[in-house]
Amino acid sequence: MARRVRDESDFRDRASNKNSRPRTKQRPQHEDAETGLVTGVDRGRYTLLLDENTPDERTILAMKARELTRNRVVCGDRVDIVGDTTGEDGTLARIVRIQERTSTLRRTADDTDPYERIIVANADQLVIVTALAQPEPRTRMIDRCVVAAYDAGMDVLLCLTKADLADATPLRELYEPIGVKVVVTRRVHDDGAAEDAWRIEPLEAVRAELEGRTSVLVGHSGVGKSTLVNALVPDAYRATGVVNDVTGRGRHTSTSAVALRLPDADGDPAGWVIDTPGVRSFGLAHVDVENLLKAFDDLDVVAEDCPRGCTHLDGAPDCALDDWLEASPEDEKAARTARVESFRRLLAARTGTV
Repeated sequence: MARRVRDESDFRDRASNKNSRPRTKQRPQHEDAETGLVTGVDRGRYTLLLDENTPDERTILAMKARELTRNRVVCGDRVDIVGDTTGEDGTLARIVRIQERTSTLRRTADDTDPYERIIVANADQLVIVTALAQPEPRTRMIDRCVVAAYDAGMDVLLCLTKADLADATPLRELYEPIGVKVVVTRRVHDDGAAEDAWRIEPLEAVRAELEGRTSVLVGHSGVGKSTLVNALVPDAYRATGVVNDVTGRGRHTSTSAVALRLPDADGDPAGWVIDTPGVRSFGLAHVDVENLLKAFDDLDVVAEDCPRGCTHLDGAPDCALDDWLEASPEDEKAARTARVESFRRLLAARTGTV
């Protein structure tokens, strides 16, 4: 039998151990990396601001490096970038590091979902935008936002809109006792203006609470959040919508989080506003109850005398908060009661007992 002649189909490629280079686990240090602020995220592309407030300030587009595949980059992050950082059309830089965050605002889909979703990073104030009517205010939603902010170590500002339609007093009395600042706005229609042309007043009162800070605005659809952003940042051009007459709910108009530079009355940079898409749920599965308690300095001290494993809820056995209320002087009784009730309301929102 004739011996078969070998051809190229018989070739088998085998790596040689003699000349192959072992894969290294060391990664480049990127010592020449520049630092930028993430101002927008869109389908794997990140808008960054470099050299902020300098003559060389510019906006660039970037993507994540392979080593950051499992790390979430969000609006407000400070990141290190390499590659083409000129910002010219068609250029794409690479994010190689996420700098340490000063704060992280997170939420879960519901109270049983173990997966945390980071909304924004490095913000120091949460602005909860709530309409007094059309749609009706949802206090449980506000409570949950307050809990998430306190867990993140952020200050809270409650911005009540559409005061021309309803009284803001009940909500003020509900949230000011727990240290939440409240600002109230109303819509004003100028004579001779178009039917849908409204002004927001007092706009400067809102601006004063935002200047010098990085504030993230949250709120469910239809409360006037994007309208407020457009008034504060005239060139923001955030899409606005209307409230459905049947359901009483708004329609999602903001589709992604974006950081916008807040101008002062003279047009100079005065802070940052991060507008987020409207939310209809705010899960708190990630929140540690102890972090919530630390937001109430006086109650945190009192709770040190609670038995181990105390839930601090109404009716909890031997809870030191109840003893504190019973021992309160007559002139402090009402204030202490309101304080404890407010804390327990937020706590109940976290534990899902309301």
